[in-house]
Amino acid sequence: MDIKILVATHKKAHMPLDSMYLPVRVGNSLAKDDFGYTGDDSGDNISDKNPFFCELTALYWGWKNVKSEYIGLAHYRRHFSCRKGKWKYSLILTKEEAEKYLEKVDVVLPRKRRYFIESLSSHYKHTHDLEHLELTREIMRKQCPEYVQMFDKVMQHTGAHMFNMMIMKRDVLDKYCTWLFGILFALEKEVDVTNMPAFDARLFGRVSELLLDVWLKQNNIKFLETGFVQIGDEKWGKKITGFLSAKFGGKKYDRSK
Repeated sequence: MDIKILVATHKKAHMPLDSMYLPVRVGNSLAKDDFGYTGDDSGDNISDKNPFFCELTALYWGWKNVKSEYIGLAHYRRHFSCRKGKWKYSLILTKEEAEKYLEKVDVVLPRKRRYFIESLSSHYKHTHDLEHLELTREIMRKQCPEYVQMFDKVMQHTGAHMFNMMIMKRDVLDKYCTWLFGILFALEKEVDVTNMPAFDARLFGRVSELLLDVWLKQNNIKFLETGFVQIGDEKWGKKITGFLSAKFGGKKYDRSK
């Protein structure tokens, strides 16, 4: 199989040695240095939107410029994995393992992140600005009204496939990205990020994480889940404290948790 998994990164980092992986520097059009990775600013690209679209600038670039049969997206600190062990870099999904998944389905995702006591919409309300989701729903009502009921249903779930991590067959990715970026570009016209703090302005990447399951369920797309390995300390103590402070203390996020 011809599989290419893009590894979104904004800095020099340890990268998987498997040739299936392609390090992609996001926001490369805005960078003032070069550390040798493929940039997201060649061909058809939205590299200059990286401060707002996050890793989606790599996804867009891959969608428009990479011709592989299967295209995936991972992060320099978060990779697909289907094994457990002590040495994290040795646990990263191999091409042989990816092929076994893709022989069965056209889409591979990381396992869901669970919020348990929060729905997706209430979690977004407590941590960011719920208006982003309200505007997204209105755009959906105009562009693709058949998705609105599924959007409402998914927003009440307490878990989702987050991180914008995926491996998809090209024709599936094409349909998904056409739908996703159509919504996000419309949302971009409705939200003024000019005076937003940098953390808040990354809202288009956040909203997109919540849209993946909407598209998968609406189109009855079969997928398989695998695990993922976090490179470095995930700082669960701070994550849990921030989560509870947002839900019960009204303290919205002001940095990544």
